[in-house]
Amino acid sequence: MKKIYSLGLAAVALLVLATGCGKEAEGTNKSSSSSAQEEVTVKLGVIGADTDVWDNVQARLKDEGINLEYVKFTEYSQPNTALASGDIDLNSFQHQFFLDNFNEEHGTELVSIGNTVNAPLGIYSDKLKDVSELKEGDKVAIPNDVTNGGRALNLLESAGLIKIDETKKQAPTVSDVIENKLNLDITELEASQTARALQDVTVSVINSGMAVDAGFIPTEDAIFLEPVDEGSRPYVNIIVARTEDKDNEVYQKVVAAYQNEETVKVIEETSKGSSIPAWETFGSK
Repeated sequence: MKKIYSLGLAAVALLVLATGCGKEAEGTNKSSSSSAQEEVTVKLGVIGADTDVWDNVQARLKDEGINLEYVKFTEYSQPNTALASGDIDLNSFQHQFFLDNFNEEHGTELVSIGNTVNAPLGIYSDKLKDVSELKEGDKVAIPNDVTNGGRALNLLESAGLIKIDETKKQAPTVSDVIENKLNLDITELEASQTARALQDVTVSVINSGMAVDAGFIPTEDAIFLEPVDEGSRPYVNIIVARTEDKDNEVYQKVVAAYQNEETVKVIEETSKGSSIPAWETFGSK
């Protein structure tokens, strides 16, 4: 009887121990599963190959349980369409003027939720050292979209090369050029092609991001760079979301992580001073 009683106690003890271990393991699995569920993936649409600044932001967001995933596009017409259709969550490639024009043309309601950088447009050449060297009939490439094309024409005017109809200053087209003393041959190309066109034209107006991707340092290599002043506000680059997501807590954390002193350092290092942290000059959004 003593032996049977002892064996019974041992069996109970083993059962309690096994049950306890099972609960502990179950608790650990639940915690692990909960942690995995807490990580959120945010798909960010970008243009070009240069993600150095966002890489820094991406690493810091990881600590907050946010997995920032890049979706890369090659043309300016693509990221807003992808955002509007829900294929991505945010994008960061455009300025406010470009966004306003896109919304108007496509009937979308995409909104800015935060400023990133101001990236001056530049005139580049592998044939000339100064815009004053341009000659009669020289070829000039500019972006072909309404907003960047108009911005490029205003830049050519700032450089003293053409004059634009005063009433068309905000969004001029080539037909709004009222004076072109050198009869410059202005060719409109997809923005991503303006850097590649340098071998075929005398000068090319290139967006900062495309110029960096092509190996240029805008402040050093542009033969004429767009001035940065209050008139630059419409050309501040932004982080964009769908209207219904403008107050999304996770997306606001993405904006906060970008508008950070760590980001400022990376912007200064990677752009060699060519890009300016816009939230410090023009506000957070």
